[in-house]
Amino acid sequence: QVQLVESGGGLVQAGDSLRLSCAASGRTFSSNTMGWFRQAPGKEREFVATINWSGSSTIYADSVKGRFTISRNNAKNTMYLQMNSLKPEDTAVYYCAAGSRWLGSRPYEYDYWGQGTQVTVSS
Repeated sequence: QVQLVESGGGLVQAGDSLRLSCAASGRTFSSNTMGWFRQAPGKEREFVATINWSGSSTIYADSVKGRFTISRNNAKNTMYLQMNSLKPEDTAVYYCAAGSRWLGSRPYEYDYWGQGTQVTVSS
């Protein structure tokens, strides 16, 4: 069992940066693939980024590639999403997720979810 809590969201202007954190509890964190998803009002939940258990492999959605960086610190049971050059279209609730499948990009590939943190980017 893994419990996930996101933090770090907020209201920023276009071009600004934010760093999201996902704190995990549960003794299996270091063995899980972790991911970030986001959901804007009226839209489906979409993949943002994923990282394998050791942090050696990552995959990004094309929409965030080059602007966002996913990382993890297994000693602190925490995953991060550094978001730079934010755009209004990045506005969404951001969710972290944990799963056992290799670098999944679909919500169904993840077993555990946090409650989400709101990111709002004004133009």
